Amino acid sequence: MVRFLLLNGPNLNRLGMREPHIYGHTTLAQLEKQLTEFASEYGAELTCYQSNYEGALIDQIHRAESLYDGIIFNPGAFTHYSYALRDAIASIQTPVIEVHISNIHAREPFRHQSVLAPVTAGQIVGLGVNGYRLAILALLDIVEGKEK
Repeated sequence: MVRFLLLNGPNLNRLGMREPHIYGHTTLAQLEKQLTEFASEYGAELTCYQSNYEGALIDQIHRAESLYDGIIFNPGAFTHYSYALRDAIASIQTPVIEVHISNIHAREPFRHQSVLAPVTAGQIVGLGVNGYRLAILALLDIVEGKEK
């Protein structure tokens, strides 16, 4: 069975409450349930983890290399300045898809740059929570390509 890790960074525990005009009304618990079911439909197992702490996310990324076939990662504000997360992603072979609910390129100028994007397999932005589903599908394609 294909195994994926869903990582959500700072403030994503506030989904459904935080700026719903930007991030929508779906809570993190609802999103995790929906994505777990979606992944299961494609024969994949999804493990979900959220933290507001950079080091905890780094630890999960390091662990992922031996446990998961891919990572879906919404790093929140860490996207724009966390070279530590960038280095953690670069240090593993596990493919990572960066996901953002909002279009970071259409928001405040400080949000336009992702220091993580150059070391990820791809980036999905601005498609709401549907971006997570697309990341699962993209990772499935990546994993299937490796197995051929």
